[in-house]
Amino acid sequence: MRSYEDLVAEADAADVSGWGFDWLTGRATEERPPWGYAGLLADALAGADSALDLQTGGGEVVGEAPLLPRRMAVTEGWPPNLERARKALAPRGVEVVDADQDAPLPFADASFQLVSARHPVWTNWAEIDRVLVPGGRYLGQHVGPASGFELIERFLGPLPEEVRRARSADQDRAGATAAGLVVDEIRSARCLLEFFDIGAVAWTLRKLVWWVPDFSSERYAGTLRELDALIRRDGAFVAHSTRLLVRAHKPAGDLRG
Repeated sequence: MRSYEDLVAEADAADVSGWGFDWLTGRATEERPPWGYAGLLADALAGADSALDLQTGGGEVVGEAPLLPRRMAVTEGWPPNLERARKALAPRGVEVVDADQDAPLPFADASFQLVSARHPVWTNWAEIDRVLVPGGRYLGQHVGPASGFELIERFLGPLPEEVRRARSADQDRAGATAAGLVVDEIRSARCLLEFFDIGAVAWTLRKLVWWVPDFSSERYAGTLRELDALIRRDGAFVAHSTRLLVRAHKPAGDLRG
């Protein structure tokens, strides 16, 4: 294995825009949830006349769908991802909209038959309900509680119990129901996550900025070196991600939006 310095310098220099993780090929693996979200979304898009994908990143998951609705829109608020999404999706006629994740959605009431989101930072259920037509559907794959915490707590220390319980299925169910949606299904999965070199750890923490918000390889050199030694000894650092599959719909008789 290459030196610590070489691996971390390479990770610090690498591109972290978009939601692709190809840079980690051969350096880290994440088990996928059993439901196959990309396939579910492709099927849902093929059967819709209008759809909106929220916090789309670089448009990677929508871009995998062979068939898109007559009206397809996506939102993204981070400029590097926004540019990637435009390049990937605009040629297919997709509306790529600059929209902050915390702001109201820039669409009229009852605009879409389908709203989707893969790993949203947070889920604005009231806005999803507003832009769905009566009878419209929501399909999302959300990050679940305590995802990646074996790694995160190496850097931040033990986190409070309320933080560990955040993003639970119960919270999604309550939020969707309070907004007026009917929850059809919430499934959960705990997936194996393995890092095979310290560069993979550093790159991941640069990309997923909310995991360790003040991360830099200089600031956390001590912890990184400890993990580097562990990986060299054991062959990998093992953590687990948690995922939720969420399906909901707006009642057909609901004329609020």
